[in-house]
Amino acid sequence: MISQKSILEIIETAKIEDIVGDFVALKKRGVNLIGLCPFHNEKSPSFNVNPTRNIFKCFGCGKGGDSVNFLMEHESLSYPDALRYIADKYKIEIEETKPSAEQQASMLEGESLFIINQYASKFYTDQLFQTDIGKSVGLSYFKQRGFREETIHKFNLGFSSAERDGFTRKAVKDGYNIELLRKVGLTTANDNDFFRNRVIFPIHSLSGKFAAFAGRILTSEASGPKYLNSPESEIYNKSKTLYGLFHAKQAIRKHDECMLVEGYTDVISLHQGGIENVVASSGTSLTVDQIRLIKRYTQNVLIIYDGDLAGIKAALRGIELIVEQDANVKIVLLPDRHDPDSFFKEKGHTQFLEFIQANKKDFLLFRLDLASREIAGDPIKKTAFIREIVQTLAKIPDSIKRSVYVKETALQLDIDERIIIGETNKLLVKSISEKKNNELPSSKSKEDDLLADDGTAIYPEQKPAPQNHLVQEKDLVRVLIKFGDKIFEEETSLTVANYIVNNIQDVLENFDSKLYHQIITESMSRLQSNEPLNPDYFLKHTNEDIRQEAIEVFTEPFTYSDNWKKPLQTQKLPDENFKNDSIRVVRMLKYRKFARVCSEMKNKLKEGQPGIEEETKFIKMNMKLQELKAEMGETLNIVVFD
Repeated sequence: MISQKSILEIIETAKIEDIVGDFVALKKRGVNLIGLCPFHNEKSPSFNVNPTRNIFKCFGCGKGGDSVNFLMEHESLSYPDALRYIADKYKIEIEETKPSAEQQASMLEGESLFIINQYASKFYTDQLFQTDIGKSVGLSYFKQRGFREETIHKFNLGFSSAERDGFTRKAVKDGYNIELLRKVGLTTANDNDFFRNRVIFPIHSLSGKFAAFAGRILTSEASGPKYLNSPESEIYNKSKTLYGLFHAKQAIRKHDECMLVEGYTDVISLHQGGIENVVASSGTSLTVDQIRLIKRYTQNVLIIYDGDLAGIKAALRGIELIVEQDANVKIVLLPDRHDPDSFFKEKGHTQFLEFIQANKKDFLLFRLDLASREIAGDPIKKTAFIREIVQTLAKIPDSIKRSVYVKETALQLDIDERIIIGETNKLLVKSISEKKNNELPSSKSKEDDLLADDGTAIYPEQKPAPQNHLVQEKDLVRVLIKFGDKIFEEETSLTVANYIVNNIQDVLENFDSKLYHQIITESMSRLQSNEPLNPDYFLKHTNEDIRQEAIEVFTEPFTYSDNWKKPLQTQKLPDENFKNDSIRVVRMLKYRKFARVCSEMKNKLKEGQPGIEEETKFIKMNMKLQELKAEMGETLNIVVFD
């Protein structure tokens, strides 16, 4: 377990711009850095990095945090693994401490399935290298495929014998829970081994942990499918996994391209030959989640197909998913009877890459070329194909790219471009209309909204508009977080935080936001205990919502205009104007709160026969309201309209 001392050293050493810069192209904008968010699709950068505060924030998808949070999210790392990544980058020596019994139990509970898979991988590797059957069957198979021992160890390849429950018995004997063995898919419901008489290909998570396994059958006597995969579990989702991505992700970034092949051996063979930016869909149809995984590292996908036309036509349907995700897709068709593994072995590294470079085609041109032989001289087939291709064109999100493809399609198919544009636009309009309809609330929710507390219906024009003060509360919390430790009054050393909490206690119970109420009450408590209340307190808060609120404060997507810095500019920069800002947010919030209370009291007075006490209270509250209104006009030049 990493010691607290090492954790602090790692976090303090890490520079957010260095960590994020390994994965995202950043450009300077004012004091911050910006780039395209790696967590969602966007064309205009909304991803902000604040080097001063060592944090990041995306104003598109809302993700934010420090260097550790970024690595955990982007690389799917656990907290300790993210710390180790940073320590390795900055050559920090990690100090380990022995975890307590409770911590060990918690760690085992959270990592139990990965731990079991790690144990299983070692078992299968030992079977491959240390048993006679493993050497004669499994190891000889891998060596026949041309895999060197260092490659076998790198990909943690293994072997399972034909014994009915050899693995399960040993795992239980070594203390592993039979229920967890079943849960992770290594043991069947009747306590037999799931993998028997197969060579084993471990499937790694993005962080390199053992998430699942695939087993290939070798002997003709054995029964079952050629390839058998672990069932899905808490740590393995087939549609969100790409074989080899853990080993390929750095090379994909380096080459800005991901090669996509079909089989495990294709990945291993190319990787061994020095082509490391390659992954496999493992025989499954390509999914949106798999495409998004690739897009974390590159926009460019190169699909390498075996020379099987029937298989290619089926696989081409999956390309539309890539197109919808706005990735750039190119395709290479290998010579007949070749797969990437066999073709690489025949041609070698240089000739293989030369062939790829010379023969890769944009997905649309590839599809047009493939169809040209079938539709030539057949108007019916040509019409059907045009309708198919228009369906694909309508799924391209980038309008400029779509326009270029429309022009190329019209040219290749010898058809009026306006027809393609018209048909494509029809589908686009239909898609937009369907999307809007899907976003409308259901009729049930509308009816529920129009019910009074007693269940009677309220007509829409009678329903009162909800009023809250979230904008004012958020503004006040912004000033507290950003400037709370600044000196508000030199003579008394009063801080901004002291000024704020001292002046809003009479309206705190009327806060609309539970989060903002919590921030204020916590701040009060810390100030009363003479504990520091500075930006770092909020940025490193254990409450994720409070931490995200602070991150948003310090990664605002705007920068100051140069006009602020002109010599004749008399107004202070906003960051230097915190005293007036503090007065403004306190008085504006109090005004809104008092105004609402006055309005509620006024309505109650109208409804019944008020007593002297109620009338007096209303008069006092109304006078306070008018005082606040006058103060804001005099000190801040703010005109408040009732």
